[in-house]
Amino acid sequence: MPNFDDQIYAVLIQIPQGKVTTYGDVAKMAGFPRHARHVGKLLGSLPKDSRLPWFRVINGQGKISMIGERFDRQREKLRDDGVEVKDNGTVSLRRFRWDGFPV
Repeated sequence: MPNFDDQIYAVLIQIPQGKVTTYGDVAKMAGFPRHARHVGKLLGSLPKDSRLPWFRVINGQGKISMIGERFDRQREKLRDDGVEVKDNGTVSLRRFRWDGFPV
């Protein structure tokens, strides 16, 4: 059976610059449908200096789930990445969602 963490990381590194995906999408693409919360926990436990593009993953409502300083950090990283993020942390999934296919 594939290792959950490794499968999630394998999907994560494929998310293109300027795109976002959801926790649920990552879980499904990794072969673990219905494990969105586990994806969130895993990403939340990454070291602060992780080079994985964790910030490209948002919730299914198209919003940043982080709060406080982590919210600000993710919003700025997404903006630097070319994703339009409203001040309240909302991203247009219609425009910026990555579906798992090559861009």
